[in-house]
Parts: sequence; structure tokens; C-alpha cells
Amino acid sequence: MRVLITGITGFAGSHLAEYCLDRGDVEVFGTARWRSRMDNVSGIVDDITLLDCDLKDAVAVRHCLLEVKPEYIFHLAAQSFVPTSWKAPIETMVTNVVGQLNIFEGIRELKLDSRIQLACSSEEYGMVYEDEIPISESNPLRPLSPYGVSKVAQDLLGYQYHQSYGLFAVRTRGFNHTGPRRGDVFVSSNFSKQIAMIEKGRQEPVLKVGNLEARRDFTDVRDMIKGYWLALEKGEPGEVYNIGSGKDVTIREMLDILLGFSTLEIEVRQDPERMRPSDVEVLRADNTKFCGLTGWKPEIPLEKTLEDLLNYWRERV
Repeated sequence: MRVLITGITGFAGSHLAEYCLDRGDVEVFGTARWRSRMDNVSGIVDDITLLDCDLKDAVAVRHCLLEVKPEYIFHLAAQSFVPTSWKAPIETMVTNVVGQLNIFEGIRELKLDSRIQLACSSEEYGMVYEDEIPISESNPLRPLSPYGVSKVAQDLLGYQYHQSYGLFAVRTRGFNHTGPRRGDVFVSSNFSKQIAMIEKGRQEPVLKVGNLEARRDFTDVRDMIKGYWLALEKGEPGEVYNIGSGKDVTIREMLDILLGFSTLEIEVRQDPERMRPSDVEVLRADNTKFCGLTGWKPEIPLEKTLEDLLNYWRERV
């Protein structure tokens, strides 16, 4: 089987590539840009085929699809950091929406029989009310960031292209996922890196934080990418599925778990620069639809995920 992973050098993309290789029956291709960091795929770079492709370039995307003719496409490439979307809303929309449209149009023009998984996001739900928890796929979408809006656009375009052109597109709304290789701008990884820096004496024993009261549904990335595979293997084209643990914790609780892995006394201090103009208060998945269809369930406990993430940073700072 030939699989194309957009954003293969990223956090989830690199874990998905490893999962595909471990299956033994998959030839893995991935898109990268000349400035993409190779750290995440350094251990498998000889086992995958990297293609120089900026998804905003329609011609490059078409050439990439023509060369690979993939059976499965996992579309993970995106501007995925919510705070950046406030500072660069146009870039976020162009990267996320136009990039996906170029893939869709390439598949359609080349008449490829590819299944495509769209890595959408729980951030699409945005303003969720107390009586709407846990969040089902039928919940209204009220995004609270430019990133969330861009993901709504990707999501609905997936539905529209399926309805209009018969594209085999499966939409997955992934809730928060973390683990080793998570970028240090994301909350769990940022906290882990700060703790590692403090332990090495490279940062004063003060950990800077933003909103600690937000509640999030965390899944280990190694469980999440198995869900992505199952979405294409067993999912219905045109459908949308929540992938998440079905449990939520506050950011403060997550931080307390991380601090419990360190023997140092560390002060926690709120940094106004880390507060967002508006924030989603609670995200907890109703994963009944996806689990019932595929048999997927999260297997790695949050404590293990966070310990692995902290150890990842301890090795690197």
C-alpha cells in the first residue's frame, strides 16, 4: 500500500510514519518543505520517501500526487498553533484552507481513487455550553480562534467535496493529543521543557503559565494516530468522527502531574503574555460514534504520556 502523509516531519506525522512502517505492508511518502526540520524523522529518513512540496503551490501538489498515486492520504500539514493564528490569521487561513483545496483539486483532476483523512480539530466546537458536555459530532460549531475557523472550513470542504464529487474524505475531529516530539509552543510540551530547563539549571525555578483553569481532553499521540488509520480503514466517506479519550482534566491538573515527576521546588507564575484573547473553557469528547465503529480506544494513560514527554525534553535541553 502507498501512503502519503502531509506534514510527515511534524509531531503527529512522524509518529504516523513510524506506525505505518511498523505495519510492514506500507510504502510511506511524505511532503516536506525546504525549511522543514528533520529531527522528528531522523531515525526513519532512510525508510521513507520525502517529497519537496509546499501545499500552497497547486502545481507542486499535483506533481506530488501524480508521482505517488497514494491509496491513503493523511492530511496533517497545517498551521496548528492557536496563538499564532491570532497573530497571523491570513497565513493560517491560506495555509490550512488553500493547501487542502489544492490536494482535493489534484485528486479530482487526476481521477485518483485515494482515501483521504482530514485532521480536523476539537477547536472547531469553540464556545461549548455546560449542557453540551461531552461534545458529540452534532454539536454546533462556534470556533473562538482563527485557527478554529480554518479547521471548520477544512472540515466542511471535506463534506462538500464528498457530496459534490464523491471524494472519499473522512473527517476526524481530534481532541488534544500530546507526547514525545510535541512542539514546545504547546502547553504540555512547554511545561515539560521548562521543568527540564530548571532541572539543568538553565532557567530560574519559576514556571511561567497561562490559563490553568481550561479543561482539555488529552490523548497520547501514539493512540491518536492509530485512530487516524482506523478512520480510513473503517470510516464512512463524508462522515465526521471525534477522536479523544472521553475524559478531561484542567491544565492545572496536567501541570501537577508533570511537577510530580520532579524533585525540585518550582514556583508557578502566571504570564499575561500567555493569555489568549478568548479561550475555549471545556473540551471533552463524546467518542461513542468512532469507538463503536472502529473498536478504537485510548490505551496509554495520561501519566505515562506526560512522563515520556518530560523525559523527551530532559534528553534535549
